[in-house]
Amino acid sequence: METSAELVVAFKREEVVGAMPFLRKSKSASIVNTCSIAATAGLPKRAVYSASKGAVMSLTLAMAADAVKEKIRVNCVNPGTADTPWVERLLSQAQDPAAERMYLEARQPLGRLVSAEEVASAILYLANPKQGSTTGTILAVDGGMQGLRLPK
Repeated sequence: METSAELVVAFKREEVVGAMPFLRKSKSASIVNTCSIAATAGLPKRAVYSASKGAVMSLTLAMAADAVKEKIRVNCVNPGTADTPWVERLLSQAQDPAAERMYLEARQPLGRLVSAEEVASAILYLANPKQGSTTGTILAVDGGMQGLRLPK
């Protein structure tokens, strides 16, 4: 049986193999994968999810190393907890959705969830041809959650 991480890698590989002829023709080819803070932070009850996101992060770096000679940039965004319909659906299943949202927001250094627009903006930044020297980068879009160690 394939693991979640194996499935992620196999799926990404098929996407990239199909896109490579077009990327090779581009003057500013760029691939931006979406990962998660779960790839770099130990989160409780998220072992399989974290492993699959860790696979995406490692895949990004390996792809960047393979594609750099062809002038194809490969990067990744690592969002923190984002305010999306998926998170809203999870919150709605909690015993106290408002309290659960307050808990999620309180654990963020900025005191709020990441917006989908912020994640999209980071993806556009990495994909932009003006970032021609940016490859093999894992860009955290997590409100400081991964890198900051703040007193409580």
